[in-house]
Amino acid sequence: MKLGIIGCGAIGSDVAKAADKMEDIEKIYLFDIRKEAESELHKMVKKSEIVEVDILIEKSDVVFEAASQDAIKQYAEKILSAGKDLIIMSIGSLIDDNFRKKIEDIARKQNCKIYLPSGAVCGIDGILSASVETLDEVTLVTTKPPEALGKSYDRRTVIFRGNAREAVKLFPKNINVAANLSIAGIGFDRTKVEIVADPVATRNSHKILAHGKFGRLRAEVENMPNPNNPKSSYLASLSAIATLKRILNPIQIGA
Repeated sequence: MKLGIIGCGAIGSDVAKAADKMEDIEKIYLFDIRKEAESELHKMVKKSEIVEVDILIEKSDVVFEAASQDAIKQYAEKILSAGKDLIIMSIGSLIDDNFRKKIEDIARKQNCKIYLPSGAVCGIDGILSASVETLDEVTLVTTKPPEALGKSYDRRTVIFRGNAREAVKLFPKNINVAANLSIAGIGFDRTKVEIVADPVATRNSHKILAHGKFGRLRAEVENMPNPNNPKSSYLASLSAIATLKRILNPIQIGA
């Protein structure tokens, strides 16, 4: 398989290095608007080649995005129209219902897949399964140190309480997990989100609470920061790598 990576930051680099060790991946194409990031990653990944984005799409079997919501808006339709599978990390881009439906339709027509890694949370598989039946309520509580949110507080402060659609709009770089949870469960407008800035917190934590016909679910994770980018949770990178392995593996685990 040939893999294209758009975005050579912390997550894109983690995925590229892991893919470099996978026997089933023969080539890795790199693209980033920051040319120094491309160059640095290229030096560390033996199977890699730096190309322009159109060449990356043409030559890749699967394209992995770890750049930005703007990158998804700019390239997703082109990738899927070319019949290539797409792994999206900037899931907040899918808050636009019309855009999400458009790329779903393209993927269906071209017989390709859009993969959404679970990212920095646990419990997405449970929500996905529970949503097959009646799912009454889903709440995400995210707690981060104030500096991770670009804020400054001397005490624990709830800085947002509302639905996922509002949360993703107001905190596009901090709450991608809310978008994934919404798509897996009861949608952007019904999924509740609470964002807490806590000066005592040393890690980013995410807690999912849900109840419905299946019963009750409570899933919580305290994330270690990515060694290459303290603002990103390391679990997000691991989730992306696990998604890539799932594409390659004939045994599929989870909902």
